[in-house]
Amino acid sequence: MTIPPPALSDILVQDGRPDTGDGRHVNMPVELGSTMVFDRLATFEAARANRYASGTMYYGRYGNAAVYKLEELLARLEGAGSVTLTSSGVAAISCALLTFARPGADLLVADNVYGNTRGFCDGVLARMGVTIRYFDPMIGAGIADLMTPETCAVMFEAPGSGTFEMPDIPAIARAARAAGVPTILDTTWGTPVFCQALALGVDVLAYSGSKYLCGHSDAMLGVIASTEAHGLALRKTVMQIGDKTGGQEVMLALRGLRTLQMRMAHVDTAGRAMADWFAAQSQVKRVLHPARPDCPGHAHWARDFSGAASLFSVVFHPCDSGQVERFVDALHHFGIGVSWGGFESLVLPVTPERTATPWDEPGALIRFNIGFDDLGTLQRDLAAALPHLNAQ
Repeated sequence: MTIPPPALSDILVQDGRPDTGDGRHVNMPVELGSTMVFDRLATFEAARANRYASGTMYYGRYGNAAVYKLEELLARLEGAGSVTLTSSGVAAISCALLTFARPGADLLVADNVYGNTRGFCDGVLARMGVTIRYFDPMIGAGIADLMTPETCAVMFEAPGSGTFEMPDIPAIARAARAAGVPTILDTTWGTPVFCQALALGVDVLAYSGSKYLCGHSDAMLGVIASTEAHGLALRKTVMQIGDKTGGQEVMLALRGLRTLQMRMAHVDTAGRAMADWFAAQSQVKRVLHPARPDCPGHAHWARDFSGAASLFSVVFHPCDSGQVERFVDALHHFGIGVSWGGFESLVLPVTPERTATPWDEPGALIRFNIGFDDLGTLQRDLAAALPHLNAQ
């Protein structure tokens, strides 16, 4: 009798928990500690020699039982050969880039990446002597034409930050792998529930667990998931820099993951409903949501994703900055904040920073995160504030 593979819900419920035995806790405890002591020198020396392997008890910065449980669970969710935790999504992206960057190297970066990713590339890697070249995020297989012998990696997002173009992930991954160049993808938006990016050919995933994985806007966490070939190098970079995930954050991530599938199902439905509502408003010029047919790369999303997050942007008809400010300030059920992925709804005006593909669409660009609020409440809140903007 063939045993079917475990369902996603089973993995989220059963994995990453204490080992079996009577009287055990349901959840992993918050584990705090720095020094780990040994009774025999030979055992200590063996641990030190194997300190970069997930599961080795050596020193608190390298990991503990709770950290390793979370890494194992995430590796299973992502289909990864290796997972290393970091203190934030920015730390995960920065450490992944540092693993492959070198003085004189050439780094290809999608023009719509997260602002802090661009800031690290321009502010740190460039000082190291790395040449940063930004490319059109919709380039697809055409990225092969940008490869040089000095290209060290390709960094991109799915979808792009703020403007939500969905790249052709497999095409970029195939072109890069054919040239022997590793790809790094920020998959914060889709999570492993909606996209299995390593199975699409990507080499490294670097993303924020502070958003949907933890799910309650109360923890900072980053994740680097990769193929086995790159796992050790990535882990060494994180450990040699000295980055460390806190014990409480590990516990909050393990707790948040138990409800991840259910929460993602909700945000998928709620996000699409609100995107459709926005599209019907006279003040709205365009809705940038990958599940909508008019969003750039929609066909890629439909092929590679099984659902959509509730973070998207709206282009409103041209208006002045004062109108935008009055609109945002008039909202009562949307907080103004830079993060997302929690239970609360958020609003944030966005000014895309581009160098390869200028953002020149007239109108005000505003990003929304749809939380767990009643949709009718959110729609009434928005409807009362929309008259501050120009209608057409």
